[in-house]
Amino acid sequence: MVSMAALVPVAATAQPLGASAAPDIGTGFKVPAGEGRIHGHIRLQGVNSNILDLKVSGQDTVGGMAIFEQTSLSPRRGTPLHVHHLQDEVFYVLEGEYYFQVGDKKYQLKAGDSIFMPKKVPHAWTQVAEKGKMTVIFQPAGKMEEFFVVLAAFKREPTPAEIAQLFADHEMQIVGPPLALD
Repeated sequence: MVSMAALVPVAATAQPLGASAAPDIGTGFKVPAGEGRIHGHIRLQGVNSNILDLKVSGQDTVGGMAIFEQTSLSPRRGTPLHVHHLQDEVFYVLEGEYYFQVGDKKYQLKAGDSIFMPKKVPHAWTQVAEKGKMTVIFQPAGKMEEFFVVLAAFKREPTPAEIAQLFADHEMQIVGPPLALD
């Protein structure tokens, strides 16, 4: 089994050209369209080959929140049903269509729709459209930035055991399978 802790230093130190470092706290900044802060594009490998661009880091907000823009390139794929123990999460759909579950309720979202998922409530999503894009906000930031960097360091599809451990290491818990499209 791959040690998640062993992957962090390698993944976290890689900074592509053009990626900006976190500014001093209290300084404003701009993140250009199509770019991510600190890590550049965070590209997930395997069947969920999505791209995450960090727009606001937990380093920028003293842990208050983190904002990502996700380009979804994996139709009919998504997250397992999971819980964030310490964070609320908001998704705002910019392009495409997605199917969400929050608790026992299911929702179809398209461009312009948003959804709120409170901490400790099981939730999952699946990409419906061929391609999509969402803004994802975590409050507080927690360990989500590190989670995506470590996940992107895998050069193959992680095993279910590796995914479960990765979630646990980053203050989340998998509680069910991915959300199937009806």
